[in-house]
Amino acid sequence: MTSTRPAVSVVVPTYGRRASLGRLLDALAAQQGPADFEVVVVDDGSMDDTRAWLRALRTPYALHVVEQANGGPAAARNRGVVDALGELIIFLDDDVVPAADLIAKHREAHRDWPDRVVTGPMLPPAKWRRPSWIRWEETKLVRQYDAMAAQRFECTYRQFFTGNASLRRSHFLAAGGFDTDFRRAEDIELGYRLARRGLRFVFEPSARAWHYPTRSFGAWRQTPYRYGRAEVAMHRDKGSNTLTIAYRELQGRHMLSRTVVALCAGSHLRSRLAAAAFVGVVHAAGFLRAEKVASLSLSALFNLLYWQGVHDELEGTPRQIDPTRAADPAS
Repeated sequence: MTSTRPAVSVVVPTYGRRASLGRLLDALAAQQGPADFEVVVVDDGSMDDTRAWLRALRTPYALHVVEQANGGPAAARNRGVVDALGELIIFLDDDVVPAADLIAKHREAHRDWPDRVVTGPMLPPAKWRRPSWIRWEETKLVRQYDAMAAQRFECTYRQFFTGNASLRRSHFLAAGGFDTDFRRAEDIELGYRLARRGLRFVFEPSARAWHYPTRSFGAWRQTPYRYGRAEVAMHRDKGSNTLTIAYRELQGRHMLSRTVVALCAGSHLRSRLAAAAFVGVVHAAGFLRAEKVASLSLSALFNLLYWQGVHDELEGTPRQIDPTRAADPAS
């Protein structure tokens, strides 16, 4: 570590992804602008050789490695911020590659606006093979990025994606950091509390990173279900309006998605049968290179699994929650 206190701390949680972490750390060595930043890597209980590799690693920037038992991304990021020395915190996931000016762009976005939370895009790399479910996710994200950049869509706490985001350390600590009870949507939950504290959310299209996700189809299918359960918990326990927004957005989805949710979500048998059918269609569409069919099926599957998660969490909730009539406390 250097004796001079850095202005910026890049906090990276990692778990068993040495190769992609190495790609990220190499890219950070090529950052343009002032070199007064540190990188805090929190190894969240990796079972491979990541820890030994990190201990032996030498970098041109200050690298601080923290080791902990596996506690999930929220706990890892909390620990990283506690150990960080910089006032500006930039969160990066271990499967992104930042542009050479990413740190400079985040710093510039905060220079005259201390109460900002900044999100940068995680873009699809060129000439990189990935399955249809990853391409579907990229398409949805890029469409959202383009709408925010064109000011057709407002950046809110729901776009606080910590794969590439920044805020002042003092704001993070004052809000209490991530809630470690959330293993999914923990960034959106924290974003909601930051919004309640008066912070403004901004999308900065020039703070770019390229995203190399490696999720299996099974792991991808767990995501919407867990988001559904997490957003009921946010609504019930924190007063968040995300469930209300999700219900409103469902009304504008493709008719296939709306119909599948209406007919199947809430019934474990119908939900499992429909999900299995869509999984089969996605695999067949991939084999036949029927991209539109795969995309429609993935959208329907995502919505079905999200709302099944909502229904399952609502079953364990002691009081009635009506997402169509929920309050909007963050507005």
